[in-house]
Amino acid sequence: MWTAEITSVEEWADIARRVANDLKHSVLLLKGNLGAGKTTFTQYLVKTLESKNEVTSPTYSIVNEYDIPKGKIYHFDLYRLNDLEEVYDLGIEEYLSNGFLSIIEWPEIYEDNLFEAYHEMEIANSGKTRNIKFK
Repeated sequence: MWTAEITSVEEWADIARRVANDLKHSVLLLKGNLGAGKTTFTQYLVKTLESKNEVTSPTYSIVNEYDIPKGKIYHFDLYRLNDLEEVYDLGIEEYLSNGFLSIIEWPEIYEDNLFEAYHEMEIANSGKTRNIKFK
């Protein structure tokens, strides 16, 4: 586990490189309040992993897919889902079982049912800084 504090958007690139180097599992849970920087971090991570795709929030689509040289990245946003059944209806188990990186924003609705090994990143936005915990 490590922690970091950032004070500018540009510092997300350093965090993304650090996370990319530390990824041992194919699931990354992103936790943080609205506006904490989960999608911004994901943009930097996907770019770090050499994707040419534009990264946008999957708030309404629920899942976005990005191509990288080593395969794919799936980017989930479970914020709008009301219950666990909706999570299963979108086929999350199939996405997670393929071994490609899956980044899940707002994972709390599904987290207790996650059987795969995973990393967790918490982002706390204090206004001027963002405090990050990665495990």
